[in-house]
Amino acid sequence: MVKRAFFCSLLVTFMVFGYSVSTFAADAGPETLTLTSSDSTKKPPSVFPHKNHQALMDCGACHHGMADGKQTPYTDGMEIKKCEECHNSNVLAGKTKGKDKLDTFKGAAHGNCLDCHKEEAKKDPAKKDLKSCKTCHKK
Repeated sequence: MVKRAFFCSLLVTFMVFGYSVSTFAADAGPETLTLTSSDSTKKPPSVFPHKNHQALMDCGACHHGMADGKQTPYTDGMEIKKCEECHNSNVLAGKTKGKDKLDTFKGAAHGNCLDCHKEEAKKDPAKKDLKSCKTCHKK
């Protein structure tokens, strides 16, 4: 009986420890981010509710990598860099021809975020304010 209780408690300990390690091993990033751009001076920085967006979409909707000068899809555990490390005219020179100014952080953010906000507003009229600049750029 004592052996059985010992093994049960040992099993529970490993299960709890394993759960806590797996829960804290993956860094989910900050709850909110303040996004500033060196190429934007007219609007205040964007306050981005990162945690809220994580509940709504996959990480790959926003995050990706770059290899051999081309965008690569997000994979679990990928190092997340600042957008401007790649979204600048030095790294993306000549690679964004005909696209919405993806060679700037502002252009990439507006392309990705605004397109999604417009889609959501179209699906649900109650979310029409998502299309407003004030949604992200609070005074």
